[in-house]
Amino acid sequence: MPKLSAGLLLYRVRGGRPEVMLVHPGGPFWRDKDSGAWSLPKGEVGPTEDPLETARREFEEETGVRPQGELISLGEIRQKGCKIVRAWAFEGDCDPTSIKSNTFRMEWPPRSGKLQEFPEIDKAEFFTLAEARKKINPAQVAFLDTLERIIERE
Repeated sequence: MPKLSAGLLLYRVRGGRPEVMLVHPGGPFWRDKDSGAWSLPKGEVGPTEDPLETARREFEEETGVRPQGELISLGEIRQKGCKIVRAWAFEGDCDPTSIKSNTFRMEWPPRSGKLQEFPEIDKAEFFTLAEARKKINPAQVAFLDTLERIIERE
C-alpha cells in the first residue's frame, strides 16, 4: 500500500501576483540540490490519523508557524516511489527567514557510527508560481496549477 503524506501550501498575493512558500529539505543529502528539491511542508499520515490534522501539525513542526484561515483542497498527487501526497492551501504571510524547523537524527557520515542532528527543513522562501514550478518536486506542480485556477476564479 502506498504511503500517504499530507501538507499545506501557504500563499500570499503581492502586486496582484500569487506567491507560494516552499521549503527545502535539510540534511546532507539535499545540501547541494535546488531545482526539483523544494516542497510544500508535509509529513506522513499515521494509520489512525486524519490527513488534514497531519497537514496542520507538520506545517507547524516544520516552519514554527501555526496555520490559520480557510483551507482550500488542492487534491492529491502521486510522487515517484508511489507516495501519495494530499494538500490544502491557505492564504497568509510570514517571514520565511525566521522559520524554526523540528530536527531529525541520522548516522552521518554513513557507516561512521556518529549520529548527527539536522533540521527537517533548512530554509523556506516565497516564490512566484513561475519560479515555484522550477523549484518544487515535479509531481507537486499539479498543486500549483490547481491553486492558480482557484485564485483566478476569485
